[in-house]
Amino acid sequence: MEYQFIRDPISGLRIKISSEHAVIGRWLNEEIGKDKIAMVQALIASVSSSFEPLTLQGQEIDLILNKDEAIFEAHALHQDSEDLFAYQDDELMLEENGLSSGCGFEDFVDLINSWQEFTTGR
Repeated sequence: MEYQFIRDPISGLRIKISSEHAVIGRWLNEEIGKDKIAMVQALIASVSSSFEPLTLQGQEIDLILNKDEAIFEAHALHQDSEDLFAYQDDELMLEENGLSSGCGFEDFVDLINSWQEFTTGR
């Protein structure tokens, strides 16, 4: 997983990440920012001593974390078919690409630790 942290004068601290992991970048930029890093680190510590996966529900993206991997799922991925039926006449489809992604647990821990260092200016 390749990424780069950016200090943007307009939008602040951001992560630029590969397109296959775009939902991870959205989650970090929009759901976590620099204010919720401690909460994610506490979740990581809990998962390390747990046998069950833990879920961190966000406004638009959920994180499902276990000892092996981190899975990110946008809420739009779980739209009811009734919700989508309204768009059938417009021939619109729910594009699932970019709505879910995952990475290994160690990669996720490295990402969070690097983000924490970046956001605190170390």
